Amino acid sequence: MKIFLALISVVFFISGCSKDIEEYNKPAVYWYGKIIESIADGDLDKADNYYASLQGEHIGSPLLPEATAVLAVAHMYDEEYLLSEHFLDEYVKRYANENQREFAEFLKIKAKYLSLPNPRRDQVLIDEAIKEAVAFQRNYPHSDYYALVDSMLTNLYLAQASLNETIASLYERIDKPKSAAYYRGIKPEPWINWDEIERANSPWYRKWFEGDGSSSWYAFMIPDTQSVVSRNSVKDENDEIK
Repeated sequence: MKIFLALISVVFFISGCSKDIEEYNKPAVYWYGKIIESIADGDLDKADNYYASLQGEHIGSPLLPEATAVLAVAHMYDEEYLLSEHFLDEYVKRYANENQREFAEFLKIKAKYLSLPNPRRDQVLIDEAIKEAVAFQRNYPHSDYYALVDSMLTNLYLAQASLNETIASLYERIDKPKSAAYYRGIKPEPWINWDEIERANSPWYRKWFEGDGSSSWYAFMIPDTQSVVSRNSVKDENDEIK
């Protein structure tokens, strides 16, 4: 009897799971409703799955552009900035008209900007965000979002300068003066007085691992080898990294 009841429980469990898995051939409005319902429940993974069903079964649906934009904003609100940028790219490539493209490009810059809470951690992402912000100002000089992008761009330049100074300090500690001079020579905007720029204040627990930009508690463990030298290290005529 116990074995029989256990088998019945397994059958009901499998049938319950397969109900979601085998859900297909639904109207576009059904999938769109499921996307909105999942976002409201805070389950963005399920919302993404329903989006895949909407896109797969109704590639020409007028609901698809709106669902793409909604998911982009939802992922940004949930601080999932890479996924937000993915949906924004999809929206720009497939659905946006000129006005919608402008807003989507602005949101892409905002997503990159918000994904950089610590300016010392991602040199490439800062560079990409700066390039996209400059391109936005060039392409949309009269945009309503121009001032917001300009504010983000100024902060990105300061973040870039702070990161370059941190890298230069590292090279000084490992006796690479040419590389230190290279990074100190990078000044993105001549109108900024870098002598008046203050370093970002890190929380005390982060300082233990990152230092203050001039020294770190783990400095004695950094080996004096090429493994800690970036791709932009300056080399002399004998290819010796300095």
